[in-house]
Amino acid sequence: MIGYYIGIGIISLVSWLVSQQLKRKFNYYSKIQLNNGLSGREIAEKMLHDNGIYDVKVISTPGRLTDHYNPIDKTVNLSESVYQQRNASAAAVASHEVGHAVQHAQAYQWLQMRSKLVPTVSITSKFSIWLVIGGIALGAASGNSAIGSTVAIAGLAMMALATVFSFITLPVEYDASNRALAWLKTNNMLTNTEQDGAKDALKWAARTYLVAALGSLAMLFYWGLRVLGSRD
Repeated sequence: MIGYYIGIGIISLVSWLVSQQLKRKFNYYSKIQLNNGLSGREIAEKMLHDNGIYDVKVISTPGRLTDHYNPIDKTVNLSESVYQQRNASAAAVASHEVGHAVQHAQAYQWLQMRSKLVPTVSITSKFSIWLVIGGIALGAASGNSAIGSTVAIAGLAMMALATVFSFITLPVEYDASNRALAWLKTNNMLTNTEQDGAKDALKWAARTYLVAALGSLAMLFYWGLRVLGSRD
């Protein structure tokens, strides 16, 4: 268990550091006002229309860094600051979320795979660790019984599904950023300085998903050794 807590500590520290750097980047680039004077909402709407998408609404959602695209009701949800402000950070986030809407409209394979897994992963991810730990404890209490092993392996399978989900998320996020940056550059929406700021901000946003995926893989590997190794 000591190894588990050390692993959790390291992953949590790296995740926190990346998150803090992301916040610093967005705060910095939020001070770079756009020459074109467009708000995040206006940029999002223009990118949607330029891609022939007219059935997606751009709405404001409470909170900070709560921006997301909802494929169910076809809405680009921008946090209040992104929705209203006219800076490099707002441009980066708004165009990135529209990137997901474009993926949806074009039936992007990785987004489709991710969407199919969302209902299952949202449930199994809540119970996987408890099943693994419970199965190990049950096995130890009953002399490594088959029941305990079965429960632990079931939890491990759920954990593996969540790990697969986190890695499928990576191409979805990176592709959305690439679409956003390409559109911003092709349409001369930003100056060179603003474009560099948007690119840097999205790079750090993507790293949060990368850290999460690697953390999920590390935990799967650790518990896999605990569960499968104990059967030898």
